[in-house]
Amino acid sequence: MKFGILINEGPFTHQASDSAYRFAEAVLARGHEIYRVFFYNDGVYNCNKLSEPQSDDRNLVALWSKLGTENGIDLVVCIAAALRRGIKDEVVAEGFRISGLGQLVEAGIEADRLVVFGD
Repeated sequence: MKFGILINEGPFTHQASDSAYRFAEAVLARGHEIYRVFFYNDGVYNCNKLSEPQSDDRNLVALWSKLGTENGIDLVVCIAAALRRGIKDEVVAEGFRISGLGQLVEAGIEADRLVVFGD
């Protein structure tokens, strides 16, 4: 099965990003495919390589970056949401790319299921 994932919350203020990451790991472990992960609203904070979580906290930016790079997953950050939050290309972590909402629409069309995390 092919999944699309939409993340609407940041990595440090809500459980959604962590739950989405664990879901993505489980999907891959079961042999399924992730077509695209789309980061929208505060979810765009998941790509900010300048974030520095506490030493006892999970670094979701690094985890998403590694998961995307190692598994060839398209990690797309909404350009409008990113710019509203001061996120530009120079602060986007490896494996992520900035693009438009059309990428979310395409994920909904191409994936068998689009799973949403966060409000």
